[in-house]
Amino acid sequence: MKVRTIIMFSALVASTLCFAQSPIDGFMKKKGKGSITLSQSMESYDEVFLVPEKVDRVPVFDQVDISATSLYVDYSLTDDFMIVANLPFIRSEGRANEANQENNGFENEREGVQDLGLYTKYRFYTTKIGKSKLDFIGSLGIEFPIGNYEVDEGLQSIIAIGNRSTDINSSGIVTYKHNSGFFATGQIGYSIRNNDVPDAFSNQLKLGYAAEKFYVDAYVANQISQDGVDILGEGFNGFFPATRVNYTRIGLNAYIPVVNNFGISGGANTYVAGRNLGVSTGFYGGLTYSF
Repeated sequence: MKVRTIIMFSALVASTLCFAQSPIDGFMKKKGKGSITLSQSMESYDEVFLVPEKVDRVPVFDQVDISATSLYVDYSLTDDFMIVANLPFIRSEGRANEANQENNGFENEREGVQDLGLYTKYRFYTTKIGKSKLDFIGSLGIEFPIGNYEVDEGLQSIIAIGNRSTDINSSGIVTYKHNSGFFATGQIGYSIRNNDVPDAFSNQLKLGYAAEKFYVDAYVANQISQDGVDILGEGFNGFFPATRVNYTRIGLNAYIPVVNNFGISGGANTYVAGRNLGVSTGFYGGLTYSF
């Protein structure tokens, strides 16, 4: 697979981080190659996956709209070892009516810098099978809050921009690539979290086509929390980061190079199942410079 095609894939990862995809892709770059991506994403929901059933209104805020501007950088130190960094600025806005705001002291907006993510990625084995290749990749990373956002504001925290958890994330990735451009990537991971946020398993399957001047993929991503409480359920004390969050999300991504090492990406995605989270649908766009 050519270098430009690999750069396409990395640009898509950068543009979709706020939509429950892994920050680590299944492709490697040549030594000294990298990219910088600035992306903008938007999602909205007015229904919530609660237990035992979905509800058709967000408590207090009726509807929540989230936008994020993210900076993503990756760089290859060797042909088999890469580093990745990501930092988002997030704005979360509710639609609580004036009576709710005045009587309960709620505010309809929270925004700020969220969590810095730093990752390493290492390809420890590769093998050719006819006109195809298999890559086996391991990743280890950390995400930690650097913004001054709050998460312990009771029902106001429904529109919090994060959970103030420091996460240690590990994952294993297998990528199958055919010379024709078709590929498949499977990923499984585990996240260790603090601040009473439940640890979680994650997995992702991505199928796509990557050519010299075009890239497209479809994916399904899942998370399964190891413990935690349900919103408004037994043991819930109003601290939302401690809730058990499960989800299944599907999406489509595309990328096209433009000119002078610049390219643009775009896509859409939605939750199809979940627990203790909004039934959101999102869209994004990104601009990437590759070097």
